[in-house]
Amino acid sequence: MRNTMISSLLVLGLASTQVFAADWQALPKQAPSPKDNPTTAAKVELGKHLFFDPRFSATGTVSCNSCHNIMAGGDDNRPVGMGVHGKTGGRSSPTVWNSAFNSVQFWDGRAPSLEEQAKGPVVADVEMGMADLESAMNRVRAIPGYRPMFEKAFPGEKDPVTIPNAAKAVAAFERILITPNSAYDKYVSGNKKALTAQQAQGMKTFDEVGCTSCHSGAAFNGPSMAEGQGFFMKFPTFTDSTYDAKYKFTADVGRYNVTKVESDKHLFKVPTLRNVTLTAPYFHNGAVKTLDEAVRVMGKMQLNNNLSDKQVGDIVAFLDSLTGEFPKIDLPRLPATPGTTIVE
Repeated sequence: MRNTMISSLLVLGLASTQVFAADWQALPKQAPSPKDNPTTAAKVELGKHLFFDPRFSATGTVSCNSCHNIMAGGDDNRPVGMGVHGKTGGRSSPTVWNSAFNSVQFWDGRAPSLEEQAKGPVVADVEMGMADLESAMNRVRAIPGYRPMFEKAFPGEKDPVTIPNAAKAVAAFERILITPNSAYDKYVSGNKKALTAQQAQGMKTFDEVGCTSCHSGAAFNGPSMAEGQGFFMKFPTFTDSTYDAKYKFTADVGRYNVTKVESDKHLFKVPTLRNVTLTAPYFHNGAVKTLDEAVRVMGKMQLNNNLSDKQVGDIVAFLDSLTGEFPKIDLPRLPATPGTTIVE
């Protein structure tokens, strides 16, 4: 996606496939945490348990990990997510890997932080389907093993088992879900053998055709923004092609659904391209099955450019270099409810 406002922020001017580290940013190995929610080991451990526990959904079958599978690419590889009772929404589940580097969450940016995002799916009718957050917390309170975990994560609080604390714990866990040390990261950090010749050419092409106008920065999701301030782009920009009729992109008016401001129609948060080869299908509605087709769509609908097969192949090769190293995440042993069940 193009935005003339960004041109002054990222001027790369590449003359060859040799790219210098000053022009491109490696992914940090640690994400910053807000002052009111510093990351601690106890919070991360509690958040991991909550993230994987399906008992806080109406049917006891859907957890955060159901749609954001961190044992894979951080999404569910479905066109749109599936929640309780087999219900589906209208948007594709974005990856949770590296979501700590988003300044806002959800495709429409309606959540200003990971903490706020963590609350939404619990009460969404097509996701976890709970009547309200307090009902979900009552289920947490009914599991004896969770209280000592909350007390350890939030020491000194008289009653730490609260909705805000649960959201803080999940957010703390999500902030460690970072995939650094990709071939690209190694390349821009000085190892010029880290990319293949085609990947290096694809990196050059990626910039020359205009992809970096939006997909810039360490996470390839735009310039660094203050938390709560989103980086949005209109999609699609050019609609005079066969792609919109084929994939029905304009059926979703994007951020307008949140703000009801006319100028926000079809604005979407610019998504990260980190690990993008693992997160098919693509776009907000998951309508495009393959990455090479997604590149062609972006070339035409955002840049008004009919990319050649070589350009597409080179860009896809470069995007593959953005797959990072995934930290080991051990599945938690969830606390039990001996002799009873909390699922209605």
